[in-house]
Formats: sequence, C-alpha cells, structure tokens
Amino acid sequence: MSALGQSVEDYLSIRRTLGYKLVDESRLLMDFAAFVDQHGGVAVTTELAVAWAMGPQGSSPGWWATRLSMVRGFARHHQTIDPLSEIPPVGLLPRRNHRPTPYLYSDDDVVALLTAARTLTPQLRAATYETLIGLLASTGMRIGEAMRLDDSDIDWAGSVVTVNNSKFGRSRLVPVHSSTLDALRSYTDLRERLCPHPSAPSVFVSARAARLAHSTINENFHRLLDQADLGRAAAGRRPRVHDLRHSFAVKTLLDWYRDGADVQGRLPALSAYLGHVQPSGTYWYLTAAPELLALAADRLCAPQGGRT
Repeated sequence: MSALGQSVEDYLSIRRTLGYKLVDESRLLMDFAAFVDQHGGVAVTTELAVAWAMGPQGSSPGWWATRLSMVRGFARHHQTIDPLSEIPPVGLLPRRNHRPTPYLYSDDDVVALLTAARTLTPQLRAATYETLIGLLASTGMRIGEAMRLDDSDIDWAGSVVTVNNSKFGRSRLVPVHSSTLDALRSYTDLRERLCPHPSAPSVFVSARAARLAHSTINENFHRLLDQADLGRAAAGRRPRVHDLRHSFAVKTLLDWYRDGADVQGRLPALSAYLGHVQPSGTYWYLTAAPELLALAADRLCAPQGGRT
C-alpha cells in the first residue's frame, strides 16, 4: 500500500472512532489514492482531486461535488502530515442543492405493490418483499435499517423493533402496530420453514438465504412498480423505495391535522420515531404535499378568525 493509501486508512480509522460508517468514503478515497499513484502524484493536489472527482463520465454535477467533498475532508487531515498537499477550495465544483420531489404512495398504491410482491417466485422471495414493503410503509424505516434488522432486534412481547447503529451511528426503538408484528411473525415462521439455515441472522433474507443487498432490492422493486403500474410518477421521475418513508411521514402529519391534534407538539416525537437527528429534518415533509401545506396554512389562520 502506498503512503497516500495508508494515510487514507488512518483518516478513515479516526473518523470511524467518532461513529461514522464511511462505507462509500472508504471505497472512493482508496480509489482516489490509487488514481494519484497512477498519475505519478506524491501529494494531494487540487488538479488531481478535480480530475478524479469528474472522472465518471455522464455523472451529475452533484455527484462530482460529493466526490470532491470527500477528498477535501481527507486533504485537511493529510495536510497535517504532508504540508505539500493542497486542500481543494470550497465551491470549486458547486453542488446544486435540490431534493427530488418524493412520490407519495397512496394506500391503494401500497396494496398494489403488496399484491405484486405475492406473485414473485420462489415463495420465499414473494414473502420477503411483501413483508419488507409492508414494514417500510407502516413504520417509515429507512431501507438500510430494515436490511440490517436481525431476529434479535424484534421484541415480540413488547411490539418493539430495535434499529441499531443507523444513520449518524444512532440507535432507536420503533414501536410497531400489532398487525405489523403479526405480519413479521408470519414471515419469520415461513422463513424458518423454507430457509432453516440462513447465512446471516437477518430478519429478511434473499432466495439464496443471504442478507438482502441494495442492488437486489432495487431490481425487484422496479419490477414490482411496473407490475403495479406505478413505473413513472406524474413528474416523470420513477418512484423509489425511500419514498415509502416520505409517504409514511406525510400521512402521519395529515392524520394529525385532520384530527385537530397539536402537530407542533407532536413533531419531535415523529422526528425521534423516524430517527432524525433534529426536528428540522422532519419539517421538510411539510412541503412534500399540497394538501399538507393547505392544512398547515388553515391551522395558522384559525386563531385570526379563520381567514384563508
């Protein structure tokens, strides 16, 4: 391993002790170190950093900015031991801060996805995706959190699922409805019968008895979208698995507004349930649906005589 590669390893090790997972950073920064070596570099330079960041042809400017940001973080560390190294200036590859408009699944959409999942083969794959989609829709979990769930994370008596070491290294307890717990129990019983010796202790397993992978989930989910006739949203963007999380949050807020609940007071609880670091991460969902914005506006106007 080159000196730069070893410096990358040291940098990643330090940051991991602070709770960062750095899965993508590990792969990409080692690739950057190899890129510098291939071009005869002995230090981090802005020129090499930009050339590497813009290497993937056809990628979005946002992805180039993300790659350069990873190098910038490493360069700050590396410059302390190699003064010849340069730190790429901020704003060199500007990022366009744009959050894609989420596709909000209706109850009928979710039912259509569950129905499509039941047609998958073999039987274990069908049960896995039906239960996985149901769990995401009913709890708003991140897909990565559901993938990492182990059998020991389910408290059957307390109707609680423990999400361990999630985003930003945080863990949390997720209470689930009795119907969700019943679906999980039915699935695990079937899984144990069809796959008595899985290669991992995970709740959800593939047809090959392994923990699910993102690539496999996306491939099967796109197939289910097409079968459920949800292949393209009105805005022209394909719905995502992650949009089930958005849909859960928006539906929860809509129900609270319609019931006349103290939404402002309950929002921190929803934020904690979803695993957001702070409520501001949950406030974004207020802009996700026109109906939600209208209800919020009506609530603001009500103390002033109900004007709209």
